[in-house]
Amino acid sequence: MSTELIYGLSALFGYLIGSVPFGLVLTKMAGYGDIRKIGSGNIGATNVLRTGNKMLALLTVLCDAFKVGLAAIIAKYAVGADTALGVNASLVAGVFGILGHNFPVWLKFKGGKGVASTFGFVLVTCWPVALSALAIWLIMAFTFKYSSLSALTAAALLPVVSYFLAPSMEYTLVYTAIAILVIARHHANIKRLINKEESKIKLKK
Repeated sequence: MSTELIYGLSALFGYLIGSVPFGLVLTKMAGYGDIRKIGSGNIGATNVLRTGNKMLALLTVLCDAFKVGLAAIIAKYAVGADTALGVNASLVAGVFGILGHNFPVWLKFKGGKGVASTFGFVLVTCWPVALSALAIWLIMAFTFKYSSLSALTAAALLPVVSYFLAPSMEYTLVYTAIAILVIARHHANIKRLINKEESKIKLKK
């Protein structure tokens, strides 16, 4: 099998797994209807939280992170865990898994913002970078109470953290690309933050 075919199959596999809209599926199963008609209309965990069901939102986070992480792991071991080709196939599957989450073909390419999916991908490919990004998110969330600002800050610092902690520059370049995508997907949030219209995290509730 050629290298190009391996990468192509990894990309397709990652995209299909990543495009499973767990936020939409779980909220419908729980009896909340179409999550796209609630709050921001996004299928991600932050919007699922607007149903008032915190466990459902947590489950959405876990599923969105798990699906992309799983795609990356399967691609790596299917091709060869100890080979450069296996590592690259894992990165390809992960990136396309995030793209699948953000732009699922089943929902006319209108998906989530990829924060949990990005975390899941980075966690299985370089856990020190993932845990550092999570720490940044938590510090920002508890300090400023804005989920979007926390995600934006973690994404903006992801390339810097990966430069020092990732095993090679290849990882840093991939993480930089997905960080830019996460920031771009938050364009509406950035506008609301500037206008001081963004809603805060209600930790007590």
